[in-house]
Amino acid sequence: MSFLLRVVLPDKPGNLGAVASALGGAGADILSVDVVERGDGQAVDDIAVELPTNRPPDVLITAAESVPGVSVESVRPHTGQLDTHRELELLDEIAGDHAHGLDLLAAEVPRLFRAGWALVAVSEHGRSYRIAESSAAPETRSGDLPWLPLDRAIALDESHWVPEPWRAMDTELAAAPFGTGVPPKTLVVGRPGGPVFRPSELARLAHLAGIVATVLKA
Repeated sequence: MSFLLRVVLPDKPGNLGAVASALGGAGADILSVDVVERGDGQAVDDIAVELPTNRPPDVLITAAESVPGVSVESVRPHTGQLDTHRELELLDEIAGDHAHGLDLLAAEVPRLFRAGWALVAVSEHGRSYRIAESSAAPETRSGDLPWLPLDRAIALDESHWVPEPWRAMDTELAAAPFGTGVPPKTLVVGRPGGPVFRPSELARLAHLAGIVATVLKA
């Protein structure tokens, strides 16, 4: 089985190698590594690993945290390697198919951000409704999203009202403004079970939404 670990470690030479060695000693085969964020003497890395079926995922946490200063933020099932350059391919697809651009964006954002679902919502006349969604987006009735319009990408916390199904399964939420048109639109991403969206991920989400909106003249 494959899993995705998000680890926080001191940003010093050799630490990532030590984590890799510890995971290997626990029977894990490392498929790929992606640096999510660096700063303040720390690095946040996503590590995709494959583990024999007779080994519980808890051994991954124990192994990684055996390295001094390392903490595991989350462990969740994952399929395949990390798609670290998929944005460019997605932008190329959208540029060649404007008519389905929003559908392509919603469908691919979950994979890009290692999330469970995504949707694009519009807010007008006191109600909000989706105009594009990924296959796993939760079903909801149209209702107001009072925090729209957005002027920047944000992580949605308890101070932001959202439909209850969006919060199911301890889902972490992020949203970014999409285009400058009227009515305002937003791109919402849900990550069931976490981890939380980091500032670097919010910036990446905002950039992607901005570029796609420009391509689609939204």
